Amino acid sequence: MEEIARSERLIIRKFVQDDLSSFAEYRADPSNAEFQSWSDYTLEDAQALYDKMNAVPFGTEGHWFQLAIASTGSNQLMGDLAVHFIDKDQVEVGFTMAPEFQRKGIAAEALMLLLNFLFKDLNKHRVIAMTDARNEASRRLLEKVGFRKEAHFVDSIFFKGAWGSEFSYALLHSEWN
Repeated sequence: MEEIARSERLIIRKFVQDDLSSFAEYRADPSNAEFQSWSDYTLEDAQALYDKMNAVPFGTEGHWFQLAIASTGSNQLMGDLAVHFIDKDQVEVGFTMAPEFQRKGIAAEALMLLLNFLFKDLNKHRVIAMTDARNEASRRLLEKVGFRKEAHFVDSIFFKGAWGSEFSYALLHSEWN
């Protein structure tokens, strides 16, 4: 288990095979899938993503990786952070929490740990995040940890059978405390 970052209550680490059942379970929850690119997520989907992530080294440009958000005490999977290494200087991030761990400050803490890793350890210049314009919880989280809204793309993506709007957020290394 390769650890990326740690706080008193959280570990941000690479996924392990034992995470996949819990990962598939919370991704299959309709409330989690509403603003995400998936629906009807299965254990087979989780295994395919895990295999794809492990086919290239972590941090490879042009690839997405999921990082586990786990409890320091039990190592229980509580959610995940998506990390897309766009190029050598820019990263896109996302997040999903299991329903029982939402609204507890865990996602904000995990995202701050990830940002610290990206800016301090990997010396990235810019981190971005995209969110569905209707996803108020995601917008609040991004703003809480210091992202600024840069753009509102109106009806810019055909998503789950309808046109949707997105907000683009960003944070620069120079803005990170």
